[in-house]
Amino acid sequence: MIKSVITGTGSYLPRKILTNLDLEKMVETNSDWIVERTGIRERHIAAEGEFTSDLATKAAEKAIAGANLKNDDIDLIILATTTPDHTFPSTAVIVQQKLGIKTCAAFDIQAVCTGFIYALSVADSLIKNGGYKNALVIGAETISRIIDWTDRGTCILFGDGAGAVVLSAQKDADNKTHRGILSFSLHSDNSTKDILYADGGVSLNQKAGVLKMAGQEVFKHAVVKLAETTLESLTKAGIPIEKIDWVIPHQANQRILDSTMKKLGAPPEKLISTVGMHGNTSAASIGLALDSAVREGKIKQGDLLALQAIGGGLTWGSVIIKF
Repeated sequence: MIKSVITGTGSYLPRKILTNLDLEKMVETNSDWIVERTGIRERHIAAEGEFTSDLATKAAEKAIAGANLKNDDIDLIILATTTPDHTFPSTAVIVQQKLGIKTCAAFDIQAVCTGFIYALSVADSLIKNGGYKNALVIGAETISRIIDWTDRGTCILFGDGAGAVVLSAQKDADNKTHRGILSFSLHSDNSTKDILYADGGVSLNQKAGVLKMAGQEVFKHAVVKLAETTLESLTKAGIPIEKIDWVIPHQANQRILDSTMKKLGAPPEKLISTVGMHGNTSAASIGLALDSAVREGKIKQGDLLALQAIGGGLTWGSVIIKF
């Protein structure tokens, strides 16, 4: 049996840090309120001339090195982003060029904050059915470029960054080790599109637009849907929630993370949270959190992970992985 196993992780954060105290000078807000409501203390902002592909490439290089591979060993690149460098070509193709990979399949996925989950699921399917050996899965965003910095309801939440993993095809003789992606669950519902969206588009008005969000409505949907999709993936994998070592959610808001853990019946010490230092980095957030926990020594080979996300659309989904 072929399994798609995470063999390397990587991440990258821009150098510029925007703190809550900085935001106090920009909009009518205060740091204590931001921390109380979101758990966020700071976020990273891409520099002028620093693009989504730049962030993605740096995260990818670390993931490839972590997998003990050369760049040319990668035969598939899937990049999840809401903020591509260009309308076309895809940012994945640009990353391919920056990595110096001459021949591979490369394309973008757009599922907003759920993009990394979607990308993992597609890569897993292509490895198992399409004969690919080493897939580079990246979530990368310069979400600051579509933020209205006068809107205190959204500008306090978001930051830029990139996270990446290498998924490698490995034979699991007699299904003994069980490492790899064990199951996934993907969903969407366009009836809720008006609670989280960007008010621009190539066909709509030839603008990128800015992010619009009804925070309370998103919160209500997030907790229920994140818990439901995670339990669905666990059922598919035949694993009870008690067996999960770490829950790695989309890093949207600490209150959402805590409430979802309670709804799942999972102890808070199993939560991986980086939202306080990174903010909401959309499709990049799970990859960032995963790499941070791996490099800190929290996540070890053989651990069972539950990844979960919800984003504009609404889209939501989860993946169960034995690391």
